[in-house]
Amino acid sequence: MKKIIKGKVYDTETAHMIADWSSDYAVNDFHYYAEELYRKKTGEFFLYGIGNAASPYSRSCGQNEWCGDEKIVPITFEEAQEWLEKKGTTEQYEAVFGAPDESEEDVTLGIRVSAAAAAKLKREAAKNGITQGAQLERWIMEGK
Repeated sequence: MKKIIKGKVYDTETAHMIADWSSDYAVNDFHYYAEELYRKKTGEFFLYGIGNAASPYSRSCGQNEWCGDEKIVPITFEEAQEWLEKKGTTEQYEAVFGAPDESEEDVTLGIRVSAAAAAKLKREAAKNGITQGAQLERWIMEGK
């Protein structure tokens, strides 16, 4: 499926599918639905969902009538992490986000950088599918 949303292209054929999940309902149940988590080459995440008439992916198809449908839903980095925590495997999560490091405490910093540096940080973080903070930490730890 290919969809343009807010001027951006989301395409299940060109994006990398990370994981898939389906509800516990039978495929012919009105509540059944399935989702696939994708990451674009730019690092952006999205869900492709398909479902029956009583699913989150239904659509109105007449007066008081609902039909099954499919949708693409762009999601944030944090939403992708949460989705994969709930619906993916540990291996899938670690392949995308790495193993959680429980030994360190995070510290919040307030820093000022140029617009060009901020744009580069944002691009690199999106490309790598990580937060800007994680990208900045990666650069610092690698000595760049």
